[in-house]
Amino acid sequence: MSLPTDVSTRVDVSTAPLLAPPHEAPPNHIQRRDRGWWPLVRPLVLRMHFYAGLLVAPFILIASVTGLLYTIAPQVEQVAYQDLTHVTATGTRVTYAEQVAAARASHPDGEIIRVDVPTAADRSTRVVFTDRTVPADYDISVFVNPYTGTVEGQVRSSGQWLGFRAWLSELHSNLHLGAFGRHYSELAASWLWVVALGGLLLWVGRQTRIRRDRGGGRARFVRRLVTPDPAATGRRSRVVSCHAVIGVWVLLGVLALSVSGLTWSRFAGENIGDVRTALSWREPTPATSLHTGGAAAEHSHHGAHGGTAAATDPDAVITEGAGVDGVVAAAREAGLGDPLYLVPPVDATSAWTAAENKRDWPTRYDAVSVDPATGDVMDRVDFADWPLMAKVTDWVIGAHMGILFGIVNQIALAMLAIGLIVVTLYGYRMWWLRRPRGARGLRFGRTAPRGGLRWLPWPALVAVVAVVAVVGWFVPMLAVSLVGFVLIDTTVGAVRGRRRRGTRTG
Repeated sequence: MSLPTDVSTRVDVSTAPLLAPPHEAPPNHIQRRDRGWWPLVRPLVLRMHFYAGLLVAPFILIASVTGLLYTIAPQVEQVAYQDLTHVTATGTRVTYAEQVAAARASHPDGEIIRVDVPTAADRSTRVVFTDRTVPADYDISVFVNPYTGTVEGQVRSSGQWLGFRAWLSELHSNLHLGAFGRHYSELAASWLWVVALGGLLLWVGRQTRIRRDRGGGRARFVRRLVTPDPAATGRRSRVVSCHAVIGVWVLLGVLALSVSGLTWSRFAGENIGDVRTALSWREPTPATSLHTGGAAAEHSHHGAHGGTAAATDPDAVITEGAGVDGVVAAAREAGLGDPLYLVPPVDATSAWTAAENKRDWPTRYDAVSVDPATGDVMDRVDFADWPLMAKVTDWVIGAHMGILFGIVNQIALAMLAIGLIVVTLYGYRMWWLRRPRGARGLRFGRTAPRGGLRWLPWPALVAVVAVVAVVGWFVPMLAVSLVGFVLIDTTVGAVRGRRRRGTRTG
């Protein structure tokens, strides 16, 4: 079903326009309608796969290498910060209010944004503060011994991750270049699925042609798709076979990485967020407004949390009313397990939030809001009540981060990253081997032939343009870079065409 390998020598497409003039007949291999739709589409898929692989592959390679490094982050974090996160379990625990007070004494600036209850008898309590001295998206985590009330130390953190793990996460997402650096990872995620699916189409088309020419049943056809061809002759044929087969094996994982990576990207992520909101796919959270409750809420609003102490001392909520110890007791009574995160009220009209944050399988995200004055549970949202797509989104993201299935997840991600690195390097190797015979020095290989849109029937052309427009609106980095590719390609084609015409006339 694929085009003959010498099509570029029989059809001059090096300077061909995108659309064919009405008086010009298509080449013979295009007129052979008995071969189906693939000969019409293959040149476009081939050129798109080539240019996307050539120009976007460096970003994919960087994302793969940094992602591979990130797979070891959990173990590094455990070893590097064990003296902070682990304690010796001796005696009786002091109150959480005393532990938070000790953390505040060691970190007098910033607001308390979270208190992490110890997950085991030998774990420390973590109190997270905002801090103006650290970069955006970072905080300071102070660790307190729950038995002695002494501070074990503090470290910069981002969300759940501490120090080195947070550093690796930022390296993977933006190369420590801030908002500008996020463009690289979004570009890689935007094109990764296009390159992967385009390569699959080309490989299936090639194996279909081989099956038609050489024969063989379905089992042999599938075997050719997923195992390198032992009969491949020549260096480039062997490289192509390995490149394609590895691509098939990592395809599903690559698609999952691409989709999950786009969910937290800058531009496509916003569009995905809008769609999730419109379709009610967001994860629900318990209501925290004290104005929505009855007598308990009214009492809380006019009581301890609404008084002058809270207005002048934002930490008063830790001890006044129910206090942090009352919130822990309410959460446990409500059946919430570990890891248990406590989020203080954001203002005098808000409640505490206590939430499980078990991100490994089976996941648990049950959460309650607790009245700061009485310690009563005001609202509850269980993970079982989340919309299905909200659960799926969380699971996919958890798998992308290597935390959903623990060490097995990390190993799978490492193998996937290595596969992507090898596929990318093989792709450049294929291009290098396309150099003119006898070429020496820095001479690159031939590009895929131009004119992919030239012989498409107008209904197919309209469909292609429509699909590109919709996908481009949804994934802006894909659209912008595609326009850039087209402009570069058009310019290069025009320059080469002018040179050739000048050579002929000269």
